[in-house]
Amino acid sequence: MSQISRRNFIQTAAVGSGLLLSGTRASGNVIGANNRVRIAVVGCGGRGTSHLNGWLGQDNVDVAYLVDPDENNLRVKVKLLEAKTGKTFTGKAIKDVREALEDKSLDAISVATPNHWHSLITIWGAQAGKHVYVEKPMSHDVAEGRIVVECQKKYGVVIQHGTQRRSDAKIAGLTEAIQAGKFGRLKVSYGYCCKPRGSIGFKPISDPPANLDWNLWRGPAQIDKFHANYVHYNWHWFWKSGNGDLNNQGTHQLDVARWAVDKDLTHPVRAMAIGGRFKWNDQGETPNTMFGIAEYPNGQYVFFNVRNVNYEGYQRQVENEYYFEDGGKIIREKYFAKGDSVGEKISVPDGKVTPGGNWGSFIAACRAGDPGMANGNALDAHNGCVLGHLINNSYRLGSKVPFNAKAGRFGDNALAYEHFMKLHTIMNKGVGIPEDGAEYVVGPWLTFDPEAETHVGDFATEANILLKDENRKGFEVPTIANI
Repeated sequence: MSQISRRNFIQTAAVGSGLLLSGTRASGNVIGANNRVRIAVVGCGGRGTSHLNGWLGQDNVDVAYLVDPDENNLRVKVKLLEAKTGKTFTGKAIKDVREALEDKSLDAISVATPNHWHSLITIWGAQAGKHVYVEKPMSHDVAEGRIVVECQKKYGVVIQHGTQRRSDAKIAGLTEAIQAGKFGRLKVSYGYCCKPRGSIGFKPISDPPANLDWNLWRGPAQIDKFHANYVHYNWHWFWKSGNGDLNNQGTHQLDVARWAVDKDLTHPVRAMAIGGRFKWNDQGETPNTMFGIAEYPNGQYVFFNVRNVNYEGYQRQVENEYYFEDGGKIIREKYFAKGDSVGEKISVPDGKVTPGGNWGSFIAACRAGDPGMANGNALDAHNGCVLGHLINNSYRLGSKVPFNAKAGRFGDNALAYEHFMKLHTIMNKGVGIPEDGAEYVVGPWLTFDPEAETHVGDFATEANILLKDENRKGFEVPTIANI
């Protein structure tokens, strides 16, 4: 395994803005013989399996590296790859992505690691001249997402976000129709991440297993002690490694929600959240129930709903809705005019996307050396992720109040209160949480400057601390000046 240090790697990969980068607009080099793309799958857990299947489904794409700090994951994925191809794996199964990035013949990397690694590996990949397909969310915090955007601009590589809905021509068409005013002026773009989860219980602090390189698994995250709830999925529910379901599954619906607001908008000017981690009484930190709200400079809103606690009659909702100023709304592919309870099926032309689905579109963009072909580019990814980060950060700065209908603080926003009450009623009547028998966490309204990407006003000091995670030595996310 390569012993290259991060400092030496950065110096090697970024020795000047004139560096010729293989497979990018900066060099104009043709990718491989016969347009063959050599790719590294970084992160070989459950999502890594999806990446592996995705690349194997593309013509002239070779999986050259499997990368994971867990030797067991590597062993399983090598066997899977060989079973699917019917051939002996002739690439490399390694622990450290930096070894793969030193390979000048590698064209791209595919990032399916825990969230706290997404931005740093993407940055390293861009600096090494590799195109990057990165799982959602592209960033674990606001600041590192901006650094990815600037890194993409500097090195000209393709960066595509794992928000598959960006490759759906029908969703693109509906979004274009909404922005064109076909249904009137959009007031609220609403996303749901309501899928059942379960308690993760408690796992004691222990030594990491011998098959796991704990130093590499942690990477940039300031995590000290190991417990088995981190590895390999439940890291989602801890703030230092994950972002809760809002910026896990919810990243897809957040991105679609933000996609529909006016095109010139980047970030909200304020955001807040209310929710809690009800019933489970476990080791997890992130909420299993949340209502979030964000307001944009033009008065448009994004609402978001997370519901993970299962109960008899649970309604699964992983979808988007749209509410218009004239009282019309779009719910489950039907448009309802004000007062209409029947609705009419929506029919709009397909929108503009790079064809091939999320996997094929990325490969096409790599072959063309054209970052503009990415379905879900770095900037769109950043803007969608920031929306989730701001809502989460409000929750993290929240105070506990009794669980009752008075907990929501939405001023004169009647629609926000209506949707909060729908959630509250489900938790009260469905899940069975008694009025005043538990506590909500109510986050403050956080005011945000979209251009400076910093908080201002009340709670700005506390909120700005959450804009950038501290990183472990040797795994620091570089500043914009140092990319």
